[in-house]
Amino acid sequence: MSSGKVYLVGAGPGAPDLITLKGLKILHQADVVIYDHLVDRKILEYAKPDAELICGDELFEEKYINGFTKRQNLINNLMIKKAKQNKMVVRLKNGDPMIFARANEELEALTKNKIEFVIIPGVTAATAAACYSGIPLTVRGVSSSIVITTGHEASEKNNGFVDWNRISQIDTIVLYMAVENLTEIINELINSGKKEDTPVAIVSNTTKLNQNIIFGTLKNIRDRVKLEKISAPAIVIIGEVVKKEKKFNWFKKTKKTLFTGISSERYFENGLIFHVPMIEIKQLDDYTELDNWIKNLSNRHKLSAINYKLPFDWIVFSSRFGVFYFFKRLFELREDTRSLKGIKIAAIGSSTANKLKEYGIIADLIPKKECSDGLINELKKIIEPSTKILLPRSDIADKGLADGLKRLGAKIYPVVVYRNVMPKNLPELDLNFFDEIIFSSPSTVRNFIKRYGKPPERIKIRTIGPVTEKEWNKYESIKK
Repeated sequence: MSSGKVYLVGAGPGAPDLITLKGLKILHQADVVIYDHLVDRKILEYAKPDAELICGDELFEEKYINGFTKRQNLINNLMIKKAKQNKMVVRLKNGDPMIFARANEELEALTKNKIEFVIIPGVTAATAAACYSGIPLTVRGVSSSIVITTGHEASEKNNGFVDWNRISQIDTIVLYMAVENLTEIINELINSGKKEDTPVAIVSNTTKLNQNIIFGTLKNIRDRVKLEKISAPAIVIIGEVVKKEKKFNWFKKTKKTLFTGISSERYFENGLIFHVPMIEIKQLDDYTELDNWIKNLSNRHKLSAINYKLPFDWIVFSSRFGVFYFFKRLFELREDTRSLKGIKIAAIGSSTANKLKEYGIIADLIPKKECSDGLINELKKIIEPSTKILLPRSDIADKGLADGLKRLGAKIYPVVVYRNVMPKNLPELDLNFFDEIIFSSPSTVRNFIKRYGKPPERIKIRTIGPVTEKEWNKYESIKK
C-alpha cells in the first residue's frame, strides 16, 4: 500500500462546531483537504496553514445531475493522486460520510488502488434536523421504526428504485433531497396507504443561523412549501412524532445572539451564539517601518544618544493581534525576546496579556479597567514626562489611546502592524432571527451598519468596552 492515507471525515450538518473532536484532530493534521461545497468554510480554518484546500464540487463545471459521475471520478482520482504522493488526505464530507455521501464510490476507488483509508463518522442531517427542531424520531407507543431514504429517485424514470409500499408502513419517514420531488413522493405515499392527515415537518438549513421549519400534513404541505419558498438543503420528517415539536422545540425558544467579533469563544453566553465576524485581520504588504523599529531595538547599544531611533521605555500592546504580528516580524528578522531587555511591557487587557505569555513575556502592567482609559490612568501613575512608548496597532485603531498618552507628556511612536478589514461575502441575514447583537469593537459596528443597516428596535444591543459603546451611540444619535 501507499504510505499516504485518506481520511473520510464527517463535517456535520452545517454548524461548524458540530464536527467531532476526532474529525477536528485529523483535519488539523491534513496535508490536503478535499471538501464538499455544503461544508461551512469556517471548519476549514482548523486546517493547518499550509494545507492544500480543494472544493471537490468545483473540479468539474457541469451542474449536479449531469455531472455527478464525472465529478466523482475527478474526486476519486485526486484522492488517489495525493495519497500516492505520500500526503495525508482528508475527504471532508457534509453530514456523515456513510449516509447519502457517495462514500461507496470513493471507498471502491481507494480499495482498488490499495490506498489505506480511515472513516470518521459525523452528525448527519437527519438527526440534526430532529434535534434542532425538538422532534424525537422514536417515541414509545408512537414510533418504534424509522426509515431514512432519498427523495432523489422519486422521478418517473427512477420510480421503481424506491419501494413506497414498504416505506409507507414505517412509523417515521425521514427524506433527504426531497423538496424538488415532494409532489411525486406524497402521491406515492398516499397511494400506498399513508393517511392524508399524517403530520409533516420540513427543516431547511438545519443547525445554521437561517434554519427554517414549516409544518403541515401530507395533504397540504406542498402548498406550504410554495408559500414559504423552502429550498434545498432540507430534511423532511413524516409521522406522528412531528406533533412533539410544539412541546420540545428548544431551538425556537432559546435566545439567539449574533456575535460580530473575531473570537466568540471568549464570551460564554446563555442561549445560542451565532458567529458572523464583521472584521478580518490581515497582515501588511510592507513591514519596513516595523522592521526598522525592531532593528533599532536589537541594535540600540550601537546607537548614539542623538539618533532619533532611540530605545523605548515602554511597548504598549492594545490587542492580541498587535502582539502576534509584532513577534512574527521579530522572529522573521531572526531576533528574539532578548531584544526587549530593559523595556517595560503593557497590555490593555487579560486577552492581550495571555497572548504575550505565549512568547514568554509577562506584562509589567495590565489595567484593572481593561480599556484605553484604564490603561492611560494606570500609566499616569508611573511614567515620567518624555517617556518613549512604542505603540503597535492596526491601520484603523482608535486614536484615543495615543492621544491620552500624549497628554501625559509621553513621546508616542505608533506603528501599524496589521490591517483591520471588512470581510468579503458576508452572508445574508434575517435580523429578525436574533434577540441580541454583540459588538466587540468600533469597526464591527461600522461594518455591520454598512452591510445590514439598522437592526430592528426589539433587538438588544451590547457593546464591549466604552469605545465601542461610544461608536454605537454615535450611530444612534445620527439616526435619531
